[in-house]
Amino acid sequence: MPKFLVKRWHGLHHICAFVVMVAMTAALSWLHWLAAVLGLLATIGYGLFTLFAERAFRKDLRAYLNTLSYRVKKAGNEVISELPFGVVLYNEDKIVEWHNPFVAEMLEGESFIGQPLKELFPAWQPVKGKELLSEVAVGSKMYSFSVKPDERLIYIRDITQRWTLERKYEDEKLAIGTVMMDNLEEVTQGMDEQQRAALLSKVTSEITDWAQKHHLYLKRLTSDRYLFITDYATLKHLEQSRFAILDQVREMTQEQKIPMTLSIGIGAGGANAIELGQWMQTSLDIALGRGGDQAAIKIGEKQTFYGGKSGAVEKRTRVRARVVAHALRDMIKESSNVVIMGHKMPDMDSVGAAIGVLKAAQIFDKEAYIVIEGINPAITRMMEMIREEPKLFKWFISPEQALTLIGPKSLAVVVDTHRASMVKEPKLLSMTERVVVLDHHRRSEEFIHNPLLVYMEPYASSTCELITELLQYIHERVSLDVTEATALLAGITVDTKSFSLRTGARTFEAASFLRRNGADSTLILKMLKEDLDDYVKKADIIKQAEIVHEHIAIAVTEPNRKYSQLMIAQVADTLLNMNDVLASFVIGERPDGFIAISARSLGHMNVQVVMERMGGGGHLTNAAAQLECSPKEAAKRLKQVLKEIEEEEGLFE
Repeated sequence: MPKFLVKRWHGLHHICAFVVMVAMTAALSWLHWLAAVLGLLATIGYGLFTLFAERAFRKDLRAYLNTLSYRVKKAGNEVISELPFGVVLYNEDKIVEWHNPFVAEMLEGESFIGQPLKELFPAWQPVKGKELLSEVAVGSKMYSFSVKPDERLIYIRDITQRWTLERKYEDEKLAIGTVMMDNLEEVTQGMDEQQRAALLSKVTSEITDWAQKHHLYLKRLTSDRYLFITDYATLKHLEQSRFAILDQVREMTQEQKIPMTLSIGIGAGGANAIELGQWMQTSLDIALGRGGDQAAIKIGEKQTFYGGKSGAVEKRTRVRARVVAHALRDMIKESSNVVIMGHKMPDMDSVGAAIGVLKAAQIFDKEAYIVIEGINPAITRMMEMIREEPKLFKWFISPEQALTLIGPKSLAVVVDTHRASMVKEPKLLSMTERVVVLDHHRRSEEFIHNPLLVYMEPYASSTCELITELLQYIHERVSLDVTEATALLAGITVDTKSFSLRTGARTFEAASFLRRNGADSTLILKMLKEDLDDYVKKADIIKQAEIVHEHIAIAVTEPNRKYSQLMIAQVADTLLNMNDVLASFVIGERPDGFIAISARSLGHMNVQVVMERMGGGGHLTNAAAQLECSPKEAAKRLKQVLKEIEEEEGLFE
């Protein structure tokens, strides 16, 4: 009992009154003994009454407090029992020690004390030692789990209504897209009007049926382009179908010399219609830049791709090459100097293309420099040939020298890549707004920011082929010396595997122009010769090869053995020569410690898609990636990616 009730100051008046009565009784005893006796009896009676009254007060108070404690405890139990959220206490072994009735009702049972949390909530993944707020589906409802690890306590709230509204809001968000026949001119070339109209009608009917099936609003903009509007929920269904319209149109027009292919660009999740339109156009540009025959979807910062199973169709007109050449010529003339960069770990295509651009700048008496840092085995012999030509070799500079030479009026030309993270010195791109990108790879999600001129043609065999065509239009009379012409032809030769892969009519035309300008095929043969030791090393790697999915060869190098990027790529090329091998992947450790993956195919499988999922990129038939792990871990991850693609849409065309 509290002290202020037992020893309360406001009870002192009883004691004071008792003392006064005793004093008065003593005083009366001097005056009259009978009055003193009566006073004493009254004092004793008052004292006894006060004592019994105090005892009765304490007894009643104790009874009241006991009743109040019971009522409070009972009310507390009722409040916990009637809480509109769940409370779970668990021990160190994640076993339930106590829960309130809300949890029992949620799990449709009476008591779950003593059961493991994993069994009760299999969809919930707790994080050790961390407070966690997560959403978990239990039955047909959605709950929010708030964990207090220090108290080993979980609060569970029913958020089904809020979650349903959020999902509905997300599903009803606007998504707009465009469908384009990306090779209409090439397919219909040579057709009369009747045949062209029949083909367009056939493809249009297929696209219209597809739109009606998926409840899309479709509007024809031009003869080869359509606009459609839908919502995010429908877009999810389209993704689940892997945009089957791409395969349907291609297979339907298979009897043509060149089958019709579609490119689809979609924007979703934007803040307004203007942003959605920009994302849609960006997605279409990327789909076309990657070779067409695919769908590109941009949802916020996320970019995803579907399709892309066929190779890019070779353009049969040189109009664009002429337009780009004239634009590049004007930009070179207006620049103070030209700085040319290839990708990291350059190959012959990168160096050859850079030499071609160097020649274009020199035609107009502009100082031009090629940025190169270190020489890898892929270009050792080429650089030895270039060193023998001092007039050419003096224009090769290091990234540090380039930083001192570039200015606001300088022209930065990036060849054989379009990713800022892949160039020799990314800082150079931020030091001038005049940037040109010349590349033959399929466009990836990452792209150099805001270039003035972009010439990307995935149909081309190599960047050297593109540069050779540009040189023919950039000036009426272009004269290459033997070293320059040989370097350009070497780039084409390496990227086409001696004119056996990704080779079109324009590839041979470019090679013919270079031969007329003195390109020496004997020098190229010397560049491509192999050492006996390297040949033996490649044979050791090939011995490790295994066949998966019936037609895919995967070779993983032995641990603690390092190989050059060139050798890893050459082994991948060699494996393609084996019977029944349609695609090859070679995984090995490079001297710099990174794990390199080289991927090759004969066109029946898009290895670019596989490498993009591994963090790399490239072409439909030629791609690569680099990882920071062990070769075995990289192989395990590669097999998982192949399995996922096989389950989603199939590995082969």
